[in-house]
Amino acid sequence: MLKIMMNLFSIFDPSSTILNLSLNWATSLFGFMFLPYIFWASPSRWSLLWTKVTLTLHQEFNALLQPTHKGSSLLLASLFSIIVFNNFLGLLPFIFTSSSHLVMTLSLSLPLWITIMMFGWIKHTQHMFAHLVPQGTPPLLMPFMVLIETISNIIRPGTLAVRLAANMIAGHLLLTLLGSTGPTLSSTILFFLIFSQILLLILESAVAIIQSYVFAVLSTLYTSEIN
Repeated sequence: MLKIMMNLFSIFDPSSTILNLSLNWATSLFGFMFLPYIFWASPSRWSLLWTKVTLTLHQEFNALLQPTHKGSSLLLASLFSIIVFNNFLGLLPFIFTSSSHLVMTLSLSLPLWITIMMFGWIKHTQHMFAHLVPQGTPPLLMPFMVLIETISNIIRPGTLAVRLAANMIAGHLLLTLLGSTGPTLSSTILFFLIFSQILLLILESAVAIIQSYVFAVLSTLYTSEIN
């Protein structure tokens, strides 16, 4: 059973190489190729649409952030753009899904969390200590609340990374499992399989957007806690 599971998840491992240099992770840079287009080409429907999306996210993140952190909304909107481009690139055939690996997701969440924590503890030390004990906590429960709040803060980058990677790999795994049964099916059942694959692809497109939005919003909420 363990061997079967290892072979099943091995389809998500990097495999394309030239001179022993992995090319799979190069897909993480493809998303950046779509972004500068707005600055050097004439406005198009695509650029106007993405500008509208970015401005909407900028306004929404500003509503969640403290007045002293308004500039962070641009960083978080850019983070959303990077994740959603990588998620959609992973839906294309024969393209490596970098956002389904913890190496990629942790590299996004961990530096952001470390920066937030360092800024909070250096600039607002008293507030950070006060945040460990919610208001109205009985004195007897204060040590336990400090421990619980500390653990919840430490695992935040891990939960962000695992949530994004798990949601991306789950849908891709289901698409792969259903697609591998196609050669053994009859023509009638194959039609329903293709139809179900199209529905799953639409669902995965929605998941790609939702998970990018959830990642950015949770990062915004973590930033807003630093007063």
